[in-house]
Amino acid sequence: MVTIEEIQTAYYMVAATGVLIAAVYYVMNMRATLETRRIGLMDSIIARSINEESMKNYFELLRYEWSDYEDFERKYGSENNVEAAAKRYTVWNTYDALGMMLRKGMVKAEEIFDVGSPIVFIWAKYKPIIEENRRRYNGQSYLKDFEYLYEEMMKVKLKMEPSYRVPETLDKYIREK
Repeated sequence: MVTIEEIQTAYYMVAATGVLIAAVYYVMNMRATLETRRIGLMDSIIARSINEESMKNYFELLRYEWSDYEDFERKYGSENNVEAAAKRYTVWNTYDALGMMLRKGMVKAEEIFDVGSPIVFIWAKYKPIIEENRRRYNGQSYLKDFEYLYEEMMKVKLKMEPSYRVPETLDKYIREK
């Protein structure tokens, strides 16, 4: 004969199993939702940063030439060349936001690298200008996530090609010797 305690125990076991199944379902559903959102985020990044107009901006930024920070400001600073400054800040801030998403785990370094954006070249070209801007105006935290993004992209590149070095000439054709 079955006692009331045995029925109660069986009931609690069934209830606990139901709660466990619901928790597992919830976790699986949340993972699927997060993955879907992450894919949507990557799609948005690609659409914004790898298109004809963006690529034209990147190549234009790579062609800017200056001798020192003062020369840079005269030629491309917001006081003298609003269009150039707007292009530059659009790219820098996009990469800073992307670096923040990477740092927070919203996207993966390999995924960003696979998109093929010229992050490494832009950072390498503008690092001295950004560092001087930090010193003069915005403090050391300015564009730190852009710098983090650059470092993570270099890690991915060096993992694939340990001898890789960022070329000194970023926008000009270099003939074989």
